[in-house]
Amino acid sequence: MSTSYDLGKKGEDLAADHLTAKGFKILARNFRAGKAELDIIALDRGALVVVEVKTRNTRYFGEPEEAVTKVKQKLLVRAANAFVKYKGFQGEVRFDVVSVIVDEDSTEIRHIPDAFYPV
Repeated sequence: MSTSYDLGKKGEDLAADHLTAKGFKILARNFRAGKAELDIIALDRGALVVVEVKTRNTRYFGEPEEAVTKVKQKLLVRAANAFVKYKGFQGEVRFDVVSVIVDEDSTEIRHIPDAFYPV
């Protein structure tokens, strides 16, 4: 049986492959700033895209993307600001979520562009 870490890593790998196939250029993975970690940072048509990946093996507790709470969003925005400052990026920044469901029989990947806006 795989651990939740293994499941999360598999989901991030699947999400990165999915985004690359859609034409995204992956710049970084697992960028840490304070208490937050940015799963995937990519470029999409000149926009910097911060991607939060949520992976589950069942919908029993709801859709994976529902776990991106307001508290989590604030942490992601703070970490994204640190990345932008560190890299000196000037341009549009977008926050997407990739929801991954992996079970014994199938894998479902759902990309949600502009999943939330910084407040």
